[in-house]
Amino acid sequence: MAGIDETIAGPGLGSRALTMLARWALVIALVIAWELTTRARVFTPFMLPSPERVLARIWDDGQAGDLFINIGLTLYRALTGFFIAATLGLLIGVAIARGGALGWFFDPVVSVGFPMPKITFLPVIVLWLGLYDTAKISMVVFDAVFPVITGTVLGIKSVEKELIWSARSLGSRERDIWPRIVLPAAMPQIFTGLQVSLPIAMIVAVVAEMLMGGYGMGGAMVQASRMADSPGIFAGIVEIAVVGWFLVKGMATLRRRLLAWHPEAETPTGV
Repeated sequence: MAGIDETIAGPGLGSRALTMLARWALVIALVIAWELTTRARVFTPFMLPSPERVLARIWDDGQAGDLFINIGLTLYRALTGFFIAATLGLLIGVAIARGGALGWFFDPVVSVGFPMPKITFLPVIVLWLGLYDTAKISMVVFDAVFPVITGTVLGIKSVEKELIWSARSLGSRERDIWPRIVLPAAMPQIFTGLQVSLPIAMIVAVVAEMLMGGYGMGGAMVQASRMADSPGIFAGIVEIAVVGWFLVKGMATLRRRLLAWHPEAETPTGV
C-alpha cells in the first residue's frame, strides 16, 4: 500500500513543482539575463549593478535595521490607507447600489473621480495636510477607494433577483436581506475590488514617499538616487517587488479561505 501511495503522490508533487517552475520561469529568466548582462559589461556597474551587489546591499540594510524600518513604515501607510479605503468603499458602494439620496449624491462624484489621475491632487493634499503620515495615508485612501466602490456596486447589482424574491417569499425581513443574502452573494466581486485596491495602495504609498520625502521604501530610493547610490536604488526596486508580491498573495489566500463556500471564489487569473 505504501508503494502504491508513493506512486500516486509522486506525479502530483512533480506536477506541482513543474507548474511552480513554469510560473516563475520569466522571473528566473530575467534574473539570469540580469546576471549575464552585468558579467558581459554591457552596462557599467554604476548603471546596472550585479544581482550580488544588490543582494549584498539589502543584507547590509537589514543588518543595520534600515530595511525593516523602511518596509514597516511603507506597509503601515499602505495598509492603513487600504483598510480605510476598503471601509469607505464598501459603505459608499452599498449606498450607490441601493439608490436613494446617498446614491444620487455619490454616483456622479465616483463617475467623475474614478478615471481622474488622483496624483494631480497631491499638491492640494500637501497644502492642506503637510508632508507627514496623514498626507501620505490620505493620498492612499483617495486612490484606493474607487476600485472598492466599483467592485461593491457591480457585485450588488449582479446578485440574482431570484435570490431576493425567494428570501422575501420565505418571510425574510427587508433589513435582513442585505446583510444575509445580497452582500454574501456580492462578496466575490467585492473581493476583486479589494484585490485591485491593495496593490494600488502599495504603489501610491511608495510614490507619496518619493515625492514627499521621509523614511519608507520610496523615500530610501530617492535618497539613494540623490547620493548616486546605484545598488541602493536597485535594492529598493527588489524590496518593493517582493513586498508587493507577498501582499497580493496574502489577499488571494484570504479570498480563497473566506469565499471557499462560493462557486465564484476562484482566484482571478494572474494572482
